[in-house]
Order: sequence, then structure tokens, then C-alpha cells
Amino acid sequence: MRRKADLPTRICARCGRPFTWRKKWARVWEEVRYCSDACRRGKGPDGGDGQRGTGQG
Repeated sequence: MRRKADLPTRICARCGRPFTWRKKWARVWEEVRYCSDACRRGKGPDGGDGQRGTGQG
């Protein structure tokens, strides 16, 4: 069994955080650019959706 530390990693194109290979990405790992669906949609941790900190929620 592989350890998580042995798996390949990438840097997310949206938030800049490192993320690790997942089994569901095995066939498309060369195409994976984002760490999560939120980053892929442009609503990542950096507040790209314009809604963070508005106090309306």
C-alpha cells in the first residue's frame, strides 16, 4: 500500500495550495488543475465570488 506522502502533488491554479493525487483522478491526472469543485467554479478560498466579508449572510 502506498503512503500519501508518496503520491504525486500539484499546485491549485486558483488558490495556490498544494493538493495530492486522488484515485478518481487516475485517468485524467494530466488535466487536473484545481484542488476542488469550488476552485474550479471560481469560488475558491481566496474569495473569488465576491461574497466573502460582505456581512450579508
